[in-house]
Amino acid sequence: MYPLVTELAADGIPVTVTCRVLKLSRQPYYRWLANPVAAGEIVEAYRANALFDAHKDDPEFGHRLLADEAGDAGEPMSDRTAWRITSANGWWSIFGKKRGKIGKKPGPAVHDDLCTVTDENGRVRHEFTADGPNELWLTDITEHRTAEGKLYLCAIKDVFANKIVGYSIDSRMKSSLAVRALENAVQMRGDVAGCVIHSDRGSQFRSRKFLRALTRHRLVGSMGRVAAAGDNAAMESFFALLQKNVLNRQSWATREQLRIAIVTWIERTYHRRRRQAALGRLTPIEFETIMNTTVALAA
Repeated sequence: MYPLVTELAADGIPVTVTCRVLKLSRQPYYRWLANPVAAGEIVEAYRANALFDAHKDDPEFGHRLLADEAGDAGEPMSDRTAWRITSANGWWSIFGKKRGKIGKKPGPAVHDDLCTVTDENGRVRHEFTADGPNELWLTDITEHRTAEGKLYLCAIKDVFANKIVGYSIDSRMKSSLAVRALENAVQMRGDVAGCVIHSDRGSQFRSRKFLRALTRHRLVGSMGRVAAAGDNAAMESFFALLQKNVLNRQSWATREQLRIAIVTWIERTYHRRRRQAALGRLTPIEFETIMNTTVALAA
C-alpha cells in the first residue's frame, strides 16, 4: 500500500489522512520511503525467480535439485534457503504430494492432438503416417535401472522411415533431456520447419524450455489425450524392441556401460541391420536413401 500513499501525496492528499484511512502507521511508511527495497529483498526476489523457473520446467524436483538448477542459472544458494523459499510459496515436488486413489493426474495438454482422425463411422483413431521425411516425428522417454541408478533415454522417431533422428541420454529426467534430443534431431535433419512432433503429456514436453525450442525451430507441437493407450504406440514399439534387445539382456553395472549399449544398438543394429516389414523389408537407412534418391531423380 505504500506506493499508493506516495501517489496520493503527489496529488496533494496529506500522508496523515491517507494513512488514517488505510489504517497504516506513518513511521513504517517513512522508513520504507527512505529505503523502498532492501538489498536482501532484491537478492531474495532473484533467488525466488530462479527457483520458480526451475520448478516450472521440472515440477518433479525437490528443493535440493531446484537449488542446483538455480545455481546453474546464476543464483546460488544453500539447500536450506531453497527450502525456505519454495515452502513459503508452495512450490512442492509433484512426487511429494499426496496422491488420490487413481494415482497421479496428468498435466494439461499444451498442444492440440494433430494425429487423431475420425472415420466415416465416427470412430476416433490415431494415424501415424507421413508422405516424406520431417513431416511427423514422435517422441517419448524411457528409463532403465543400473547398479549406479536409473538411466533415461529420450528418443525422436521420424515415422516416414521409422528412423531415430535424435536422442539424448542422461541420469536425470529433466526437461533439458527432451530439449537436447530435439536439438540433436534438428542438427541432424537441417530445415525442419513445419514438422509435427507428437508426444504424451509428460512434464518434460510441457516445459517452457521445450516449448521455446519448438518455437525457435518452427516445429508444430501435438499432444495425446489422457488415458489413451494408442496415443504413442508407434514410439512404444521402438522402446519395446530396445527393452528386448538391449535393456533386458543383462544386468548393467554402470550408466556408461548401458549408454554405450543403447547408442550402439540404435546406430548399428536398428538403423542399419534390422529390416522392417513396414518398409518393404528394408532398414530405415536403406528406405530413406532409396526414397530420397527417387525424389531427386524425379525432380
